[in-house]
Amino acid sequence: MKLTHDASGTFAIAPTPFHDDGRIDGRSIDRLVDFYTEVGCNGVTVLGILGEAPKMDAAEAETVAVRFIKRAGSLQTVVGVSAPGFAAMRSLARASMDAGAAAVMIAPTPNLRTDDQIVTYFKQAVEAIGDDIPWVLQDYPLTLGVVMTPAVIRRIVMDSPSCVMLKHEDWPGLEKITALRAFQKDGSLRPLSILTGNGATFLDFEMERGADGAMTGYAFPELLIDVVRLSKEGKRDAAHDLFDAHLPLIRYEQQPGVGLAVRKYVLNKRGMIASAAQRKPGSSLSAKAREEVDYLLSRVARVDKRALTAPQASAAG
Repeated sequence: MKLTHDASGTFAIAPTPFHDDGRIDGRSIDRLVDFYTEVGCNGVTVLGILGEAPKMDAAEAETVAVRFIKRAGSLQTVVGVSAPGFAAMRSLARASMDAGAAAVMIAPTPNLRTDDQIVTYFKQAVEAIGDDIPWVLQDYPLTLGVVMTPAVIRRIVMDSPSCVMLKHEDWPGLEKITALRAFQKDGSLRPLSILTGNGATFLDFEMERGADGAMTGYAFPELLIDVVRLSKEGKRDAAHDLFDAHLPLIRYEQQPGVGLAVRKYVLNKRGMIASAAQRKPGSSLSAKAREEVDYLLSRVARVDKRALTAPQASAAG
């Protein structure tokens, strides 16, 4: 089923599992997808910025995307197709949709500077992949260096009916969510799903500002699911209490340079991937860093026992 502007809930950003020697680990892909399905994710996003896509050639990227898509079944799969050139973007987008993906995700190239350049880039990207493909606009200025104001996002979305979702990763970005929802209230912006990233660092308040859910890669997607659910149910204190218990680990995982290493280490400890390896060039955790993560896991487990046990489908809180 293709993604629509009604999409909500939790879309887990999946890391790409590798063997220690750098080969793609297909069995761990299967195990990871099964885990996301069992805990209740609404979707999975692959080949994102932390999916190590730039370290793969075109054939490998397509192989990874198709393996995730085929295993996901009813779980909606979004494939990151950002590329320096439109030919590679179109090839991966069409192959992913043919395999059963729900949508693709496109980020701006870092060389864009003016508002008109940004708007034109996405117009050309949609022309390249085809306007029959639903797509997610990725707004991640801290990493990509491209600043998109709410007015620019509105122009992009209104120019492209096939844009159905914003992956919001500005920081600080709470006011941006409020501004976009205000555009919708005054009728100047059509319906648009907003899912948030940044490792869930601000998920508690992002939900209160009007986000529809999370699209990020924290090692405990169950936490994301629970915070989204509790927020929608109006259980503010319960949502914040659970979120606060995980926040030190979320913060640690958000460190530039080692964040993916932390995430893969925890997913490996949880039995979701066979190895915490990244394809080179990549970072690794020192013995001291692993000890610190283990300590943080023990502290999270005081409130959320899933930090020390096998993942469970039932929600906490």
